[in-house]
Amino acid sequence: MAMNMQVTPFNIPNLQKRQPQNLNFPNKHSSKPICCSLSSSDMVVSQKLAQQFNPNIPIEKAVTPPSSWYIDPSFLHLELDRVFYRGWQAVGSMEQIKNPGEFFTGRLGDVEFVVCRDDSGNVRAFYNVCRHHASILASGSGQKSCFVCPYHGWTYGLNGNLLKATRISGMRDFNVNDFGLIPIKVATWGPFVLLNFGKEKEEVDNHNVAEEWLGSCTELLSTNGVDSSLSYVCRREYTIECNWKVFCDNYLDGGYHVPYAHKDLASGLNLDSYSTKLFERVSIQSCEGGSEKSKENNDRLGRKAIYAFIYPNFMINRYGPWMDTNFVLPLGPSKCQVVFDHYLEPSLQGDRDFIEKSLQDSEKVQIEDIVLSEGVQKGLQSPAYFVGRYAPKVEQAMHHFHCFLYENLTT
Repeated sequence: MAMNMQVTPFNIPNLQKRQPQNLNFPNKHSSKPICCSLSSSDMVVSQKLAQQFNPNIPIEKAVTPPSSWYIDPSFLHLELDRVFYRGWQAVGSMEQIKNPGEFFTGRLGDVEFVVCRDDSGNVRAFYNVCRHHASILASGSGQKSCFVCPYHGWTYGLNGNLLKATRISGMRDFNVNDFGLIPIKVATWGPFVLLNFGKEKEEVDNHNVAEEWLGSCTELLSTNGVDSSLSYVCRREYTIECNWKVFCDNYLDGGYHVPYAHKDLASGLNLDSYSTKLFERVSIQSCEGGSEKSKENNDRLGRKAIYAFIYPNFMINRYGPWMDTNFVLPLGPSKCQVVFDHYLEPSLQGDRDFIEKSLQDSEKVQIEDIVLSEGVQKGLQSPAYFVGRYAPKVEQAMHHFHCFLYENLTT
């Protein structure tokens, strides 16, 4: 059974204002790159916390980041500023905006956004804020011919242009062309929709974005079945009482926890074949399937499973006829939302029994991981824990993630 839960947004205070201050509004599409306005004292504290991890120590001698990385509010503010607001973020699926007028909304930190396909078929993204009095403009997902503000009825086209401003007689120095929705850079790769809140003027080229997001792994993932040919099945969302990195760490432990926490899953994998390869922004774990212990798992998992982690928070799992992706969104120092999208090879799209059984098996694994992650978060908040150690033979991807995170937080 899916665990679709209500998400409680995490409010980041003092988000830098982006509206131009002069009355002439010379650039209707201008917006400053987003940043979290940390006080000088909070910045000093969070930078000191970042420095408590040393990426130059080899994994055999290294200790993990301190527990403060996972529980301190100012550290999360620094992560939003230096990590989430400065690079490409996977936020949804092309399946959600297949047709003109279709849209979906989302939130990252304190930033509300809306993604849509306009009447000309172009994919567009905007800050989901009415330019009149800052009301949130759209909610959920669906299909519209325009966006109408629920507060005062200001109406915007799917291209972001202001189409109608109600009851503005007597307003001076007002140019309707200066009050369109503020755009966000948007790109696509395969079945994924990507946003970048930090790019203000650069033109977007999907090929260049793929190289920036995936580096040298673009072709490797494509040749391993990560592409647009798969059929979309469903989305499931989970709210978890843990820091976003706890969920990522669990994913990146090289299968270390699988035989202990996922016994059914382990029965369909040859864990002795588990391997990890590291790239600049990506780590790929792989494991052979086909264990004789479980034919049902063989049908679902196939002969090989690939688990790709794209920094900082996106995961692609390709196994048998299935691909599922999940991205992790911070909701607070000790809370996150994990969004799963499930895809399937088109030839099996009509096999409802197989689909339901596979989704049930996947759900079981997710529940097991939630229990683990929430238990770790409780332990991180204990005064008995400060740092841990890495298992060098299996936790290379986790160490790689922490090192890359350190680099972003300190430069």
